[in-house]
Amino acid sequence: MMRSQLLSAMMLALLVWAPPTLAQQIPLQDKPFAEHKVVLQLSDGDAKKQALVLSIANNLLKAYDPDKIAIEVVAFGPGIDLLLAGSERRKQVESLIAQGVRFDICLNTVDTIARETGKRPEFIQAATPVQVGVGQILFLAENGYTVVRP
Repeated sequence: MMRSQLLSAMMLALLVWAPPTLAQQIPLQDKPFAEHKVVLQLSDGDAKKQALVLSIANNLLKAYDPDKIAIEVVAFGPGIDLLLAGSERRKQVESLIAQGVRFDICLNTVDTIARETGKRPEFIQAATPVQVGVGQILFLAENGYTVVRP
């Protein structure tokens, strides 16, 4: 009996001290009444693709009641260029954020750039840092978001 209780106590201690899973680290948007949920993937630095992603987010806000749609843009790899502090489209991004669109930036990509260049890139403060961009897309898809890759 003592052995069983000791084993149970050790298992409980491991669960308490275990690091949170990826899903526990990544919050969902705060739109509890959203009837439509869309995640836009941005994984390349092409200016036309960036413009297209911003246009899609803008069009969705016009087509649906902003309280009824959750839009999340996940940028990783070269796609994070859109969210860097010096981006030409910074005002557009910040305007969409003010309207409830969430922009996630992949910290793995930021860390890779920092390692390769010796300097950590500055990104728009309103962007939401996530450790793994693709992991965020997967998490959102598993939670009812439709993935769109323009």
